[in-house]
Amino acid sequence: MQAYLINLARRPDRLRKMAAQCADLDVPVQRVAAIDARLVPDEIADAKFAGDGPLGSIPKGDKCCTLSHMRAWSMFLATGDSHALILEDDVALDPNAAALLRDAAWIPAWIGLLKIEHYGPDSQRVLLDDRVDAGEGRMIGRMRSRHTGAAAYILSRAVAQMLLDWPQRWTLPVDHMLFNPSNSPMAELLRPYQLTPAVARQSVDIGGATDIDEWRQQSRAIGWGLVKREMVRAYYDLRLLPSQVASVALREADFVRVESRVNSIA
Repeated sequence: MQAYLINLARRPDRLRKMAAQCADLDVPVQRVAAIDARLVPDEIADAKFAGDGPLGSIPKGDKCCTLSHMRAWSMFLATGDSHALILEDDVALDPNAAALLRDAAWIPAWIGLLKIEHYGPDSQRVLLDDRVDAGEGRMIGRMRSRHTGAAAYILSRAVAQMLLDWPQRWTLPVDHMLFNPSNSPMAELLRPYQLTPAVARQSVDIGGATDIDEWRQQSRAIGWGLVKREMVRAYYDLRLLPSQVASVALREADFVRVESRVNSIA
């Protein structure tokens, strides 16, 4: 299985560290030239996105990150491979996960999108159902609650094609569109799964500070826009609450801690 590493040209430091990790794991890796929000014109960055969405307008940095993922999916579809490993360039990888990262044969055929990253606090829990044993003390389960971040995931050809053929303008950044069933209509169709314990974790030791935070500062400014966005976020998080509670009550799903065995982001 080929790994596609999304990397900005101005971050050769990240490329060196990620390439070294992949070499140690014997994972073949191909660099994907990330689209730089500092360089690309606004009209190009805006072309595939709606002006507003469930979380408000999407910052330019997040738009370019999403477009970079699209570039990786296109590169994958140009091959004959059945699956691809998509990596951002600031993740620490589990040194004992080589077999999982090299070959997708262990992934059940009905799973087209598998998140292998732990994002958020160490105590992060995700509602999972349809759980299956993944071997070596790991489990795969279908995500029924939000667990964002798109720094490490595996997808099939069918899912990559579906994403690129999505007929509507995107209303959310890539991580929410893929892994936030609370507010993403795409996530309902993709039925993403989560691997736990995870084998990837964003790390400041690999990437330092995020390169897209500068574009998010405006959206974080205190004011009515922030209040409105948080109210809308709360609405979407609560929208699925009845079905989530029912699935837990019926013992169809459980909130599972998405722990990891790799370094966490500061």
